[in-house]
Amino acid sequence: MKYHSDVLILGAGAAGLMCAIEAGKRGRSVTVLESSNRAGQKILISGGGRCNFTNNESGADSYISSNPHFAKSALARYTPEKFVDMVERHRIAWHEKKLGQLFCDRSAQDILTMLEEECVRVGVRVKLSTQVKEVRHDGQFTAVTGEHEFAGNSLVVATGGLSIPKMGATGFGYELARQFGLNVIEPRPALVAFTLNAADTKRFCDLTGVSTEVVASVGKQSFREKMLITHHGFSGPAILQISSYWMPGDKVVLDLAPEQPVYGHLLESGARRDAAAAGAALREVLPIRLAERWMELYPLKKWTNPAFEEAERALHHFEFVPAGTEGFAKAEVTAGGVDTDELSAKTMEAAKVPGLFFVGEVLDVTGHLGGYNFQWAWASGFSAGQAV
Repeated sequence: MKYHSDVLILGAGAAGLMCAIEAGKRGRSVTVLESSNRAGQKILISGGGRCNFTNNESGADSYISSNPHFAKSALARYTPEKFVDMVERHRIAWHEKKLGQLFCDRSAQDILTMLEEECVRVGVRVKLSTQVKEVRHDGQFTAVTGEHEFAGNSLVVATGGLSIPKMGATGFGYELARQFGLNVIEPRPALVAFTLNAADTKRFCDLTGVSTEVVASVGKQSFREKMLITHHGFSGPAILQISSYWMPGDKVVLDLAPEQPVYGHLLESGARRDAAAAGAALREVLPIRLAERWMELYPLKKWTNPAFEEAERALHHFEFVPAGTEGFAKAEVTAGGVDTDELSAKTMEAAKVPGLFFVGEVLDVTGHLGGYNFQWAWASGFSAGQAV
């Protein structure tokens, strides 16, 4: 059996649902096809189940893309304030946590329910457990699911990236882009923990659970937030943030005591200089277990000014090369994706294929940690929804 809609959307995640709502508001008939048995699964697990649904500071400089200017238009057209307006219309209680991050007071389910209610209000049809086998294009777009075919004048690809495959993530969106002759920037895990080589694992990973504030840097990019030692390596917000900028073989530099002169007072004339004094100084700025491990790994062998200066430098400039990352299975998002040079920054439409749109994570636009990727989903979905 064949069904027809003005707009066909593949994927009922954040970007797909937002696009559907906006297209529906404009009187378009809209069908959303979702392969899993539930819409918005990544919405439900985000923010520890409370959905960090946007960030007040969203701007193009908080996104990574081969074209750093691409996101500007959509982000300007659909701001965090506009999404907050919808949240408040639905009487969803929310709060600002830190660094502009906005969370639901109660549950991420509130955000998904809001989107589903908005879809119902404007007549959007969402079909779950519907696996698209192929897409044909012969003046209109046809998604073949087996016994059924769904046709549309416009096709919006909102299939997401490769992160968290246990929730159904696949590379289908990239395959479609290539099918239609569009370039794809090689996808890679982003916002993901680092794994360590065998030697560094032995030195640090028995300290699992230890957390401390650091500045993590790759090249000229740096983030100051918490780092967490895990069974396999380093995680925590600072590590997740910098991972999006890391390439295999790159050095990561950690300042383990940001803006704190640990050994400064030991350089003063008359200060006591011995292992006990050095250890006490270190324990004032690092968690005790990490401080004690650091003294074992990098003991002070001399009590001279140059030795203390070198110890200070080492603490603020600890270098390591990750063995890798925890991969797409644990990555919060996917970096890379459909090349933005192929699309209109205003509408998300493919220049080569009129009527074909890409939104959300499937694109080569990756936000920082803290609600930025949801804001990109809302903004890109809105922009396409205004054009389909």
